[in-house]
Amino acid sequence: MSKGFYFKLALQNMKKNKRTCLPYLFTCVCSVMMYYFMSFLTLNPGMDKMPSGRNVRSIMGMGTAVITIFSLVFLFYTNSFLMKRRKKELGLYNILGMEKKHIGLMLFCETFINGVVSLALGLLLGILGSKLIFLFLLKLLSFPATLGFYVAGKSIVRALTLFGVIFLLSYLNNLRQIHMANPAELLQGGNVGEKEPKTRWLLVILGIFCLGGGYWIAVTTESPMEAISYFFVAVVLVMAGTYCLFVAVSVAALKTLRKWKGFYYKTRHFTAVSGMIYRMKQNAVGLANICILSTGVLLMISTTVCLYIGREEIIAGRYPQEVSISAHHIELEEWEELQRAEENVLQKWALEQENPLFWRNVQIAVILQGERMVSLSEDDEDKMLTVGMEKIAGVAFIPLEDYNACMGENRSLEPGQALLFTNHKGLDGRKELVIDEEQWEIVEELPEIFAENKVGDPMLNNYYVVVDSVETMERMAEEKPTLGGLTYQKSYDLSGDPKVFEQAEDELSARAAELASQSKQDYYVQVGARELNRRNFYQTYGGLFFLGIFLGLLFLMATALIIYYKQLSEGYEDRQRFEIMQKVGMSKREVRRSISSQILIVFFLPLFTAMVHIGFAFPLMKRLLALMNLYNVGLFAVCTLATIGCFALVYGVIYALTARTYYRIVN
Repeated sequence: MSKGFYFKLALQNMKKNKRTCLPYLFTCVCSVMMYYFMSFLTLNPGMDKMPSGRNVRSIMGMGTAVITIFSLVFLFYTNSFLMKRRKKELGLYNILGMEKKHIGLMLFCETFINGVVSLALGLLLGILGSKLIFLFLLKLLSFPATLGFYVAGKSIVRALTLFGVIFLLSYLNNLRQIHMANPAELLQGGNVGEKEPKTRWLLVILGIFCLGGGYWIAVTTESPMEAISYFFVAVVLVMAGTYCLFVAVSVAALKTLRKWKGFYYKTRHFTAVSGMIYRMKQNAVGLANICILSTGVLLMISTTVCLYIGREEIIAGRYPQEVSISAHHIELEEWEELQRAEENVLQKWALEQENPLFWRNVQIAVILQGERMVSLSEDDEDKMLTVGMEKIAGVAFIPLEDYNACMGENRSLEPGQALLFTNHKGLDGRKELVIDEEQWEIVEELPEIFAENKVGDPMLNNYYVVVDSVETMERMAEEKPTLGGLTYQKSYDLSGDPKVFEQAEDELSARAAELASQSKQDYYVQVGARELNRRNFYQTYGGLFFLGIFLGLLFLMATALIIYYKQLSEGYEDRQRFEIMQKVGMSKREVRRSISSQILIVFFLPLFTAMVHIGFAFPLMKRLLALMNLYNVGLFAVCTLATIGCFALVYGVIYALTARTYYRIVN
């Protein structure tokens, strides 16, 4: 037979199986296009013109890696659906005289056609749409649009290599299945029934344990640092519990429904429940995949949308005042020199300080041990890893005179007395603070303090101890292993032309770094400037928002395709069963009601489970957002509910299309 014959046969087969081939081809084209988009953004030279272009490149590079792994796994996984439907057809070819090598050649032609069309269309659409995608990203990053058109040659080569390997692996896997099966197995390959699965109580218990453990971690974790530590543990437990839930718990639930005579012995429930029990072994993994993908879409989009909308709130939390300066290990003379340089810069740009705050402090790191704290030295890094970061805290000693000046108060303290503010749980009603062998009487736990978000690391538990005098603070600097020695800190707002804030802050930061480098003392300066860092925040969170939307759409497409193929495959399997049921007296109306009952249960169970996952994940995600200075729980709740609503609407549209296709096949 001529080589042209196999190409014609391949085209004819693809046309005949367009109901399954076209969605797969569409997915391949979209995957190629999205991969090119993300790789294009990573390599685009326009990124070099952005102040924080390296951060955006890193975010886009993460997206490229996710799409690479996703495409490799998902397209290979989806191809198995196609082969299951094709086995009967290929077995018929084999019985009619076509050798397996000829079938392999035909499959090669089909794979080749699919690969060429996918790569050609995907890259063409990717190249044509790349400028639009880049402009959309620039809009999200609040960066001015750039002219010109760029084609990423490296991205084209990478896409050709990646998807060429994917199509080759899919073809080799198909070839393996054909060569390992005999004609009779191929003829029955699309109709192999499932034995009734046993109720595996060990998996049921394991699933409940894993889900319960993941939910417990998400709900009970209080510290943001603990949230980071336990987040991936909770994710793994919930994923494992989800698979166990659908593999074992679903079977147990269906068998329970079967024993419930009032529910089971109804026309619309009888066929649905019985069919689902026998096919749950193959349904379970698909349903679990849909649930996990849905949960991923909801979490990814809701958090990135929340971060993007709450950018200004995050900036305000990170920089409560326009400028903050922290000088560590600095002498008074050097601090005064730094202040003179600061005044010169502000005068140059015609700016003045407003609402200035100045305070001194000494910071130490401690381990929380019940009712006392133990100070840490720089040599105790191994101990910090052993006890866990949730047990580490930062303590800042501030003299009373600086506290009174900043807060506009006139308090007094005796030696040994102190005021306390903490972002931790506090002293649980105790009136003593014990650090090593020293004890302070806590006169009052303060509801707020000016130094929050300026002293210490916001990812740590922070304690601010207002002591009676500067001498007491300096004694702490001498007796304890400090973090940065005696520290001078200052913060203020700016008045003047807002258009020059960023330039002035940039010059101020450069001048402070220059003075520190020229000093004979070993001191360093940190300058926090709101306007100078605003663009970095906008670009970082804009990049995350773009990535969330992009990957969310990709995962949504995957979810829709898994559902479509699952229902398509089950429709062909159920056709004969419903034909028999109609022959024994079931009306078409009853068939439709039975189909609707089955699809509703199978279709919306993953969505319902995903919503439950999101509900339990909410407290943990709230604490993770707090690490980024976003404390607006209401905003996160609104973003989460809006995302769930939009996703459920799209999910409902997919349900309507799937139910109609399923019904057409069965009838």
